[in-house]
Formats: sequence, C-alpha cells, structure tokens
Amino acid sequence: MAEQEYKRILVPMDGSPEAELAFTKAKRVAQTNHAHLDILTILDTKQFVGNYGGGLTGDAIYQISEDAQSYLENVKQETLEHDGFKDEDIDIHVRFGNPKVVISRDFPEDHHNDLIMIGATGLNAIERVLVGSVTEYVNRHAPCDVLIVRTDLENQYRKVK
Repeated sequence: MAEQEYKRILVPMDGSPEAELAFTKAKRVAQTNHAHLDILTILDTKQFVGNYGGGLTGDAIYQISEDAQSYLENVKQETLEHDGFKDEDIDIHVRFGNPKVVISRDFPEDHHNDLIMIGATGLNAIERVLVGSVTEYVNRHAPCDVLIVRTDLENQYRKVK
C-alpha cells in the first residue's frame, strides 16, 4: 500500500498566530512530500462595506491589496532564505471574495490542491453559531483533504493568543 503523497498544499494566511502555526507545519509537510506550496490571503469584500460604513474608496482597497501582497512576499522571501525552498516551490496569491468559498472551493479547483492546511479558529462558541468559522466551513466543503493545525512541529498543543 502506497503512502499518501501530497503535491499541492494550500495554506490560507491572514497574519494570525493560528495561520502562522499552520504555515510552519505546512512547510514541513511540503518538504517531506516534495510538494508545492500555495500561500493565499483573501480580502473579504463584505468586510470592506461592513467595517467602513459606506464602503472604501478605490485607493483604500488598492492599498489594502498592496499590503496583503507585500505581507505574502515577505513570508515567501523568509521561507526561501531560511527553509530551503526554491522559488518555483512557492506561489503567493491575493484573492477578493468570501474566504469560506475561496478557500474551500474556488482556489482548490483552480490550482488542483490536494491538501489544505489551515489554522484552528479563534472564534468563541457564540460567534461560531452566529457566523460560522471559516475553518469549519472549509473542513465540510473542500474537495480535498483538510488538516486543521492545532499543534507545533513537535505535535505539542500550543494555545495561541
């Protein structure tokens, strides 16, 4: 019986400690499997309207997307310098839309990911009931394997604040 081997790993990143933990573990899984890493940030367009009253100007949205791109470029550069990856092993992506749908369906279908490694949610029980967590949604709807990361590289639980 052959071992499961992953070729394209998707890691959603939002700057949270949970996402960083998932990314750290994803790098290890990618190295073990000689897999490609897709690092993704989603800019939730509903948040732009909801958090900013009447919406954002085009200039503000442009700046937010530039900041997201810069964040991912820094993550990629650090990974190339410190973790032994080659440039062709990692792609970075900024998408607009609903994070639940983009992570669970749209992106994996477009990029043929066979594993999504995502941080466990930090939402409390009430928020989860009201809005649902992205992680829970991805776990239920993704067309590929989903690994919800709760532990560090030594598989020790690390409560993230």
